[in-house]
Amino acid sequence: MASQYIIKQGDYLPKIAQENGFYDYLTIWDHGKNAQLKSKRKNPNVLAPGDELHIPDKTPKKDSGGTGRMHRFQVKPGKLMLRLVLEDMYFKPIANAPCELRVDGAVFQIVSKGDGKIEKEIPATAQEAELLIKDGPTPLKNITLKIRIGHLDPVEELSGQKSRLSNLGYFLGSQDGDDDAAFKSAVEEFQCDNKLAVDGDCGPATQGKLKEVHGC
Repeated sequence: MASQYIIKQGDYLPKIAQENGFYDYLTIWDHGKNAQLKSKRKNPNVLAPGDELHIPDKTPKKDSGGTGRMHRFQVKPGKLMLRLVLEDMYFKPIANAPCELRVDGAVFQIVSKGDGKIEKEIPATAQEAELLIKDGPTPLKNITLKIRIGHLDPVEELSGQKSRLSNLGYFLGSQDGDDDAAFKSAVEEFQCDNKLAVDGDCGPATQGKLKEVHGC
């Protein structure tokens, strides 16, 4: 039965689709009743808590086939890729670094590419991962980095701006609470690094650049 779903922290569309019996999340995302949300958020993997998503009815698919013969039907769900970029404090890529990635109990031995990128297919319901950089020119070597999948809010939201700045290495003050002065300082530093007008205001131009530099 069709229903309305309220996005919670950590939700992303492939996960929601899987939990509701849809192999292809686009069946939900491209539904007419989600046009407004699609226009607002653009990326089905970057939603905000409180967003409202329409879950349509599942419709059976019919195919014809001759009687007295065996027919095989194969469903190929879309791939969900986890993409990371490893950089040092000077935004230089940590290239060709052997790493260990853990996702839902599975362990993968991978090596970062020349530009610091790591890419791995993960289950559509994954929520957390851990990355261990085993070698490379970085003080993060042998430190386990925790990754929260689906927890990145849209860049238009304050929480999304803070997450991106933090991921890029900008200091946002104490983790015990909001620090407006530290956030403004981090925005100013980011604006200075990216040749933007330095005013401490994370407006549309800064949001756009922040999204570009962060990658999503």
